Amino acid sequence: MKKTIKKSWMIVSALSIGMAVFTPHQAEATTAKPTNEITVKAEQQIKGTIKSIYGDSITIKGKDGKNYYIGIQKFSDEQIAKMKLVEGQEISVEGSLVQDYSDFYTFDVYKKSLPKEITKEDLAKLEKLFNQMKKLEKEEKYEEVDKINLEMDKITKPYILASWVPVSFEKFIEEYGFSEKNIVIKEQDKKQLKAIYEQWIKLEKSGKEEKAQEKFDEFQKVLQPYLDALNPPLTFEEYISDLALDIPAEAMPKLKTLYNDAKKADKDKNDQLSEKLWGEFDEMINPYFKPISFEDYLSNFDFEIKATDKNQLKKLYEEATALDKKNDYEKSNEKWDAIDKILKPYYEANKEILLSASKVTINGKVYISKN
Repeated sequence: MKKTIKKSWMIVSALSIGMAVFTPHQAEATTAKPTNEITVKAEQQIKGTIKSIYGDSITIKGKDGKNYYIGIQKFSDEQIAKMKLVEGQEISVEGSLVQDYSDFYTFDVYKKSLPKEITKEDLAKLEKLFNQMKKLEKEEKYEEVDKINLEMDKITKPYILASWVPVSFEKFIEEYGFSEKNIVIKEQDKKQLKAIYEQWIKLEKSGKEEKAQEKFDEFQKVLQPYLDALNPPLTFEEYISDLALDIPAEAMPKLKTLYNDAKKADKDKNDQLSEKLWGEFDEMINPYFKPISFEDYLSNFDFEIKATDKNQLKKLYEEATALDKKNDYEKSNEKWDAIDKILKPYYEANKEILLSASKVTINGKVYISKN
């Protein structure tokens, strides 16, 4: 079923198990209106209520009725923690407009995640590469962006390895959560895992990435039976039961065969066969799914829709879902396109205005960004 999907911008730190490796993240996001098309001041104060919180960004419903996406990346982690942000809180924000969600990710934000030991010379090199990367992102030259990311990794990796303090083997195993399900690792396996873990640490520390990966694969192979016990795969019966679909008895044997064969292909890492089998499974099971009611569909939108548009949307929605059920996707897509056309002005009117905050007032306290 075709749907209008809202994308959220975020910054991600790539995590290698047991070690944080910080890399620039190519953020995919919807493009905001250019600043000169937004009828608000370039520097302004916003007062409103917090709608949602995303770590280092929040959304606000302004007292002016507009929606705001506020980046608070300029503030330190300690400042953000002290703000104690909660949905529904009154807040006042001062800052400047940005044109796109990715514009929140500045070099100042990126370098917050770097080891403190990095030299000024390497920091200058990284800033130059970072600015090139941002320019290439806007030009959608993603292959060149990847090349720059690798150059940046070469600079940062030695510092990250030098400052990396790996957790003990005992702590590392504990974090899997085996004890929560009373899963006990055999003493012989535990000794073998500890030896492999220590070898993996040495290889990571020495920068031998390929050999380190091979060693970690070896670690996972020994641990796999315990991981299977920790997260046992769903049986076909459990999977179908969770879906709560009205599937006729005569369809069950074929569905079960497809399900089990697809799961086996997944385990064997046979991606081509897995994709084919899951495709057949989805095609067979799709007719038994019931679309959500039009009222539930409307509840996904946080804006009011005019009665005349609502009546037209209901008719189109019911036609589109009926066509989807018949697998007539060519005709149903025409209906979904018509729905999108009606909703587009509402999305435009309620589009988030992007603001990079430099001052936040909340709970009677004022916070000034350090960048």
